Amino acid sequence: MLPVHEEPRLRPRPGRFVRQGAGVDRLQISCAAVRQSTARCTRGGPISAEPRINDRIRVPEVRLVGPSGEQVGIVPLAKALELAQEYDLDLVEVAANARPPVCKLMDYGKFKYESAMKAREARKNQAHTVIKEMKLRPKIDPHDYDTKKGHVVRFLKQGDKVKITIMFRGREQSRPELGFRLLQRLAEDVQDLGFVESNPKQDGRNMIMVLGPHKKKTEAMAEAREAKAARKAEQQGNAPA
Repeated sequence: MLPVHEEPRLRPRPGRFVRQGAGVDRLQISCAAVRQSTARCTRGGPISAEPRINDRIRVPEVRLVGPSGEQVGIVPLAKALELAQEYDLDLVEVAANARPPVCKLMDYGKFKYESAMKAREARKNQAHTVIKEMKLRPKIDPHDYDTKKGHVVRFLKQGDKVKITIMFRGREQSRPELGFRLLQRLAEDVQDLGFVESNPKQDGRNMIMVLGPHKKKTEAMAEAREAKAARKAEQQGNAPA
């Protein structure tokens, strides 16, 4: 009986993958590499956006700016820290990418407070145009129409746009002129406060028109603050002594 020759089994070389399941092994190795890379990137924690101050500054010399903005010149870091202590101020790195870095003598706590107040005031005065929506029916009751119109007037006074939607139901869809006339009437009633930014157009079962305010959002907000201050002053004036 002739001997049966068995095919030699392939042994994986060091650093190579076996053909069977190699895709899974590569995926596992790739995932492990990604996790290691992420761990290295986040090992030191999040990068701070705060400038370096005082002893956190690690350079041999800096370009120093005085408390009033005067240019002192390039001085050793030890000298700059000595001047900061002399003036009872902080040494703040204001331009880290410069060569050498630019540092300024200032009260850092006061600087942060004033910066926060400026940012708060900027957000307070920032205008965000909002599109309000008002829905009406073609055969709306006169009292309901006055109520809806009052809301539109209030939105336009606040400097917001208003999207007017006429909703048709059933047989009303065959009478689009009813919705068109209603939108025209509303636009004429509020023409002192707003204008037709987008003409009426049919959108399925609805008819849509957009009204824009004559006043900008910032102007409306300023007027609202002035009116509030006037009411507060009047209440304080009428208060009993």
